[in-house]
Amino acid sequence: MNWIAWALLLAVIPLGAPRYFAASGWRWPLSQTLSSALLVALLSVAGILAAVGNHLPGSSTVPGELVVIASVAAATLGGGPVTEAVFRLAAFKRGSEEPSTAEVAESAPLRGGMWIGLLERAAIASTLWVGWPEGLAIVLAVKGLGRFSELKQHAAAEQFILGTFVSVLWACAAVGVGLLIGS
Repeated sequence: MNWIAWALLLAVIPLGAPRYFAASGWRWPLSQTLSSALLVALLSVAGILAAVGNHLPGSSTVPGELVVIASVAAATLGGGPVTEAVFRLAAFKRGSEEPSTAEVAESAPLRGGMWIGLLERAAIASTLWVGWPEGLAIVLAVKGLGRFSELKQHAAAEQFILGTFVSVLWACAAVGVGLLIGS
C-alpha cells in the first residue's frame, strides 16, 4: 500500500505544476477549484493509505530518497493552487458570484507571492526532512521581515496570513504523508 500512497503523492506534482505556467497562456483543462479539491483529496488518500499500509503485515517500504524527493516536490508545487483556492474562498461573499481568478489576482495587494510561496514551501519541507523544525521559524521570520512594510494594509495582512497558513499546513502535510510512507 505504501507504493500506492507514494504514487498518489507523485500525482500531486503534475496536478499542481500547471498553475505556474498560467502566465505563459497555457491553460489546464480543469478548473482551479477542481484542481485544488483533487490535490487535497490525493494528499489525504495517500496519507490514509500509508497509515493503513504501515499496519499491514509484510508491507513493503518505498526507498527513503524517493519519498523525500516526492514529498518536497509535492509540497512545493501542490500548495500554490490550494492557496489560491483559499484566497478565492476568502474573497467570496454570500449572494454574489464567485470571483474569477483574474479578479482575485487584481485585488491581491502582495506581488510575487507565487514565487515566494514556492520557495517557502520548499524550504519548510526541506527543514522538516532534515530534522530541523526550527528552520520553519526562520523561514517565517524572513518572510515576515521581507513583507513588513506592506503589511500595514489590512488586505495585505489578511492575504499574508492566509497564504502563510495554507502554505505551511500544505508543506507540513506533504512531509507528514512522506513520513508515513517511509516508515
